[in-house]
Amino acid sequence: MGKLDGKVAIVTGASRGIGKAIAELFAAEGARVVCSARTVHEGDHKLLEGSLDTTVNGIKKAGGEAIAVTADVSSEADCERLVAEAKHAYGPCDILVNNAALTYFIPVKDYEPRRWMRSFAVNLHGPFMMSHFVLPEMIARNSGAIVNISSGAAIGPGRGPYNTGEAFLRGSVCYGAEKAALERMTQGLAEEVYEYGISVTCLSPSLVVPTPGTVHHHLVTSMTDPNGEPVEMMAKATLILATEPIDKVTGWVTYSQVVLKQYGLIQKGAGIGFDREGSGYSKI
Repeated sequence: MGKLDGKVAIVTGASRGIGKAIAELFAAEGARVVCSARTVHEGDHKLLEGSLDTTVNGIKKAGGEAIAVTADVSSEADCERLVAEAKHAYGPCDILVNNAALTYFIPVKDYEPRRWMRSFAVNLHGPFMMSHFVLPEMIARNSGAIVNISSGAAIGPGRGPYNTGEAFLRGSVCYGAEKAALERMTQGLAEEVYEYGISVTCLSPSLVVPTPGTVHHHLVTSMTDPNGEPVEMMAKATLILATEPIDKVTGWVTYSQVVLKQYGLIQKGAGIGFDREGSGYSKI
């Protein structure tokens, strides 16, 4: 018996990286997983390896159940269609993981407004629209879980003066603002749907996770960078947030290694990042 036997899960951004790892673990735990992204076949993305075909075929070879549904989460029509196709294939969604992301590391002075709007549409408006479309069925059944994937970039650099030579993630103003908004949306939505038995949580990596995207943006040196966090940590922490009783997790905006440490899956956290409790922060 898996933790997710009989459950239907939608995972966006499942063609590579964190989303792929979450989809694989959820399927291994018995979920019927709807894997969504824009990259259907290997080579469709000009810069990054990974595809829905690869994720779904891997899940099936391992004995799991999954389908691929291509969708652009910045599109209201695509979000609505994704939820409808998931229901048609497997039934109403029990777990939604909002993982799809689009990132440009560009200083504000150089940021084209169309790109800024596009980034917000994927990273913030997409999770809103996906939540909007899965909630009616969750509310009707008085159960469900939504996990939003955030980033340490949500916490800003604090008050100046600044040492510009040591600026971290230069050009991350847009991405950080989106993730900060996603974290606030998480706690607001958690309060809003608590009476219906639906948990809403938000999870960030404690360290940069080596993925095709983070390698491309030079946030890690390679897929095997020893200073990075294994992608499996995010997958395991997401599984915990998606399966624990609502009163244990809902509204939790936290970090992967905080969750894993609390549940005894690791002995010591990374020692960086913050764990948000209410309106405050505390070191891991």
